[in-house]
Amino acid sequence: MIKASFISPKGAWQVKPADTIILDYEGRYRRRIAMTGVRGIEFMLDLPDAVILQNGDALVLDDGRLIEIVAAPEELAEIRCRDPLELARVAWHLGNRHITAQIMPNRIRIRRDHVIEDMARTQGGKVAHIEAPFEPDRGAYDEPVSKKSHDHDHGHHNHDHHGHDHHNHGPAHGEQGHVHDEHCDHDHHDHEHGHDHKHHDHK
Repeated sequence: MIKASFISPKGAWQVKPADTIILDYEGRYRRRIAMTGVRGIEFMLDLPDAVILQNGDALVLDDGRLIEIVAAPEELAEIRCRDPLELARVAWHLGNRHITAQIMPNRIRIRRDHVIEDMARTQGGKVAHIEAPFEPDRGAYDEPVSKKSHDHDHGHHNHDHHGHDHHNHGPAHGEQGHVHDEHCDHDHHDHEHGHDHKHHDHK
């Protein structure tokens, strides 16, 4: 099976992609897995490290063709506040609970969770349920895809599995196109670290 061992970051490629694969957030956190694009191209994703594929990235096949990554819409909760101070306070509480969040100029998006949504409301937040791609902020110590791709292109193969943000939900869902785990080579990152509802805020 043809392999994709290199990522061309969003904005770094301009040619027409040969195929597209549509994945939710959990589905975009991959290292080695068999995939099938929406047009039927089958390939093996084979990266040196697990990375979070971003909407607009392209996987580069061994023959030079590109497979575009498209972030699938997901069920999210969008939190808005009256002013930046309230929004910052909500962000602090989310971080204190290790909730994966997408920080935007005047709002925050999280995976739907009624307990966390109620917490946001107690801090003055207005919560709306939406469907949109989920592209949360990277962890402070995550390397960007462009850096990992550069390292790989120069022969740097480190098969250790790097840590990433805590994922606050379980297995991937809603993926379009097909992905098939191949034995134990695929990294299993469907952990449920984020929802510790007994965790108390630090005063």
